Amino acid sequence: MRVSAKSDYALRALIEMASREDGRAVSAEELGRLQEIPHGFLQAILADLRRAGIVMSQRGQSGGWRMGREAASVSVADVIRAVDGPLVSVYGLRPEAVTYNERADVLQHVWIAARSSLRDVFEQVSIQQLSDAKLPRAVTSRTADEDAWQPH
Repeated sequence: MRVSAKSDYALRALIEMASREDGRAVSAEELGRLQEIPHGFLQAILADLRRAGIVMSQRGQSGGWRMGREAASVSVADVIRAVDGPLVSVYGLRPEAVTYNERADVLQHVWIAARSSLRDVFEQVSIQQLSDAKLPRAVTSRTADEDAWQPH
């Protein structure tokens, strides 16, 4: 799986919002500056997140962006789906919709298993956990294995 810049930027912006002690709105300009996200790209990401109900915009003197839902109820998977679509796709199709001839049909099982594995991590981690830097044990245990850090 390849994590897009869009997903990475979205998650970083949400961590900034969730980290705000007072819960007040933060401008897109400030989010972009704090996380080094290009302004135009960030505006498009925030629009996607707003459509998904993850953030909300606030107009006026103290306007900007803030969480539209509790950060603890928004998973990494929710964010990726909001800005990039399904966690796993093959030729733009969901794995269950892909068809092969009988010899290659086994590939569909690999794609389904890959999606399940990603869900095991992405659906367990919330924006609040990221903001608090307190990941679930099921996630941290995966990073304890030295092989997980190898680029192969």
